[in-house]
Amino acid sequence: MKEEQPTPAQPVAYDSEGRPLYYQNTVPPIQAASPPTTRVGSRPDAYDGHNFNPKLRTQNAAEQDIVHTTRPVEPTVPEPSADLKQKHDESVRAHPFLNLSPGEFVVLRISRHPIGIILPVFFTSLAVIILTTFLLLVPDFYSAMQTSASFAFPVPSQGLIVLVVLLLILFSALVGGASIWIYQRNQFFLTNESVVQEIQLSLFSHHEQTVSLGSVEDASFKRQGLLQHIFNYGTMRLSTEGEETTYRFSFVENPKDQVAIVSNAVEAFKNGRPVDD
Repeated sequence: MKEEQPTPAQPVAYDSEGRPLYYQNTVPPIQAASPPTTRVGSRPDAYDGHNFNPKLRTQNAAEQDIVHTTRPVEPTVPEPSADLKQKHDESVRAHPFLNLSPGEFVVLRISRHPIGIILPVFFTSLAVIILTTFLLLVPDFYSAMQTSASFAFPVPSQGLIVLVVLLLILFSALVGGASIWIYQRNQFFLTNESVVQEIQLSLFSHHEQTVSLGSVEDASFKRQGLLQHIFNYGTMRLSTEGEETTYRFSFVENPKDQVAIVSNAVEAFKNGRPVDD
C-alpha cells in the first residue's frame, strides 16, 4: 500500500506582489490547571480594611491571598512587660475575686447608680424610727395596759416587750443593710481582654459572666423615663457573636460615656491594638 502523502497547505490569499499567504493557528494548546498553592506565614497585626482578633486561629483551604497561622505543640507564653505586670498586680489587689489571667488588668469598673438605694434606705429608716419611738413609749404603754381592765389576756412583762421591739429594730436594720449590699455587689468590669459582670441576686445567689472582647459585637445603652434623664443613669447592653447572647447591666451612671469606653476597647482589641486604661 502506498503511504498517503500529506496534503500541501493551500494559500488563503496573495499579497500585492503575488506571494501566497498561508493560515497558521497561533492559539496555544489547553493545559491542565495547576492546583492552587498555599502560603504559610506568620500572624499579621491586622488586615487592611478588616478587623482582626489575635486570639482567633483559623485553618482554611488552599486559597490564594490567604495567610495561615500555625500553632506550635508547646506554645511559649510571652513575658509581660514591667508596666503590664504592675497593672495586673494592682488589679489583683483591688479586685481579688476576679479571675485575671497573667497580663490582664482592670481598665474600667462600673458600679450601680446611688439612686437605687434610696428606697431601701427610706423604708429601713422609717421602720427603725417607728420601732424606736414605740420603744421609748413602752413604759407608759405598759402602765396603761396594767391599769386597764379591758385586757382579757395576761399582760407580758415590760422586759419582754422591750426585747421584742429591739429584735424588730435589729431585723429591720439587717434587712435594709442586706438590700443595699446586694445592690452594690452588682458590678461591671472591663479589662484589656474581656468584660466581666458580677450579678448578686440575693445573699446566697451569685452569678458571674465573662465575655472576651473579641466576641462582643455591639455595645449600646438606653435611658428611658424622666428620672433616668434627670439623674443620668440607664441600662447598658452588650450583644455577642454566634449565639447572639445579650448581657444587660442596669442603673449605670453616665451610660453614654461608659459605653463609649467599652466600644473603643472592643475596637482596639479586634484590630490588634493595645487596650489602654
